[in-house]
Amino acid sequence: MASKKSAKKKATASRTAKKRTAKHTTKRASPNRGVNKMKTSMVKTRKEQSKKLLSINPYTEEVMHEFLVMSKSEVEGTIARSRQALARWREVPVAQRTALLIRLASVLREEKRSYATLITQEMGKPIKDAIAEVEKCAVLSEYYAANAERFLAPEMVATDAKKSYIAFEPLGVILAIEPWNFPFWQVFRVGVPGVAAGNVVLLKHASNVPMTALAIEDAFRKAGFPENVFTTLLITSQAAMQLIDDDLVDAVSLTGSNRAGEEVGSRAGRQIKSLVLELGGSDPFIVLDDADVEKAARTAANARMVNSGQSCIAAKRFIVMDSVAEEFTKHFTARLRELKMGDPMDEATDIGPVARKDILSSLKDQLRDAKIKGAKTIELPQPYTKGYFCAPCVVLKATPDMQVLKDEVFGPIAPIVIVKTEDEAVAVANRTEYGLGAAIWSRDTARAERLAKRIEAGFVAINDFVRSDPRLPFGGVKKSGVGRELSYYGLKELVNIKTVVVRE
Repeated sequence: MASKKSAKKKATASRTAKKRTAKHTTKRASPNRGVNKMKTSMVKTRKEQSKKLLSINPYTEEVMHEFLVMSKSEVEGTIARSRQALARWREVPVAQRTALLIRLASVLREEKRSYATLITQEMGKPIKDAIAEVEKCAVLSEYYAANAERFLAPEMVATDAKKSYIAFEPLGVILAIEPWNFPFWQVFRVGVPGVAAGNVVLLKHASNVPMTALAIEDAFRKAGFPENVFTTLLITSQAAMQLIDDDLVDAVSLTGSNRAGEEVGSRAGRQIKSLVLELGGSDPFIVLDDADVEKAARTAANARMVNSGQSCIAAKRFIVMDSVAEEFTKHFTARLRELKMGDPMDEATDIGPVARKDILSSLKDQLRDAKIKGAKTIELPQPYTKGYFCAPCVVLKATPDMQVLKDEVFGPIAPIVIVKTEDEAVAVANRTEYGLGAAIWSRDTARAERLAKRIEAGFVAINDFVRSDPRLPFGGVKKSGVGRELSYYGLKELVNIKTVVVRE
C-alpha cells in the first residue's frame, strides 16, 4: 500500500500538473515557427481530448494518478515559449550553462530518495537500482559540466585562408522521445548535453511514467535553468509524431522500440531533421572455452536481470562453447536462485515486477513459443498473485526459429545456445537484425579482442557486461539505431557543425 511519503509525493505531482495546465491555458504566447499548421493538423475530437495518461504501480496494480493529455492550445503555447527561450538561451555563454549543470547534479543528490521512489512506484525498478540511476544522472551532469566548454570550443583548421575554423552551434528545439525502463537516465543523456550545447528540449516521455516526466522538468527548474529550456509535454505518441510532421522541432532523439524508430525515422526523414535513434537489442554474451566460467556465469545472470530484464543492453542470448556449457548453466542458474524477487521498495529486492501488464503477456507468449518448438526450461518459482511478476527462466536447446532468439525479449528470460567453435559463436552472435552491445569472456584478452572486431555491435565488453558510461559513446548498428549518445560524440549529434572561412 502507498505510504504517507508516497501520498505526499503524489499530491505534489498533482499540484505540479495543475499548475502546468493553468500556465499553458492562460499564458498564450503569440504563434511562432510552424505553429499555425497545428490549427488543422492537431485538431482533436472530443474523444481525443479526454485521453488520459495513467500512472500505474506495477507492484500493486493501483492507479496512482491520472493526467489529461495536453490540448492543442497548450502544446501550441509550449512550443512558442520554447522558441522564445531558445533565442535567449543559445546566447548564454557555455560556462554559465555548465554552472547550472553543477547545480542540477546537487538537486539530484539532494532529492535522490524522492526521485528514486517515484521511479520505483511508476515502473517497478527495485529501489536500490532506482537510487543508482539518479546518482548516475548526477555523474552525467558533472561530466558535461566539466567538459562541454572544451567540446564546444571552435576547432581551428590550417588552410590557405586567413582563418578557417569549425564552430559548434545549437540545432534549436530538440524533441526527446524517451522510454520508461530507465526513466531518468535515458532523458538526462539527451537533455543534459542538449541544453549544454545551447538547445532547448521538449520531453515526450513514455505514457506510463508521467509523474517521473514532471519530476525531471522540476529538477531542471530547481537547478536554476530558465523556464522553457527543458519542458515536459504530456501528449500521446501520435501527437509527438505530428510535431515532426508539422516542422515544429529542429531535431529528434528517440530511445525506444524498432517500430517507434521506423515511425520517427520516416517522419524525420521527410522533414530532413537531425536524428538520433537508440533502438532494440538482442545482445550476445559469448563464453569461450578458456573463460573463468563461474565468474562469467554469475556476471551473465546479473547482466540478464538488469532492471528485471527490461534493458536494451541487458545480455539476452548466452552463446557458450560446448566444453564449458554444463558448468556455465550450473553457475548461471545458481546465481539466479540467489536473486530476490519481491517488493521493489524493499532494499533487498533484486528483481521487481515488469513495468506493464502487456509486457508480461508478451513474455508469456515468447516462452510458450519456445516450449512449443522444443525448448527445455528451468523456471524459478513465482509466488505472487498480484503485480506484474515474471519469474526468471532459463531456456535450453534454443533454436533460431524461436521468438526468444529472433525477437528482443524484454524480461527475465535467458536462452542458452551451445556452440563448438569461436567461429560458430561469432556467426550466432551476428545472426540477428540488432547490433547494440555484446560481451566476450576469455582469459586470453588478445583472443577476445580479435573476436570483438568481428562482432556487429556498437559496444563490446570483454570480461564484463555492457553498461553505458558518460565518457564513452553509446549506440548501435543495423536495426539497433543511428547516431550516438554520451561522450564527445553524443554532444556533437546535437549541434550544427558549422565551417567558417575568413579571407582578406
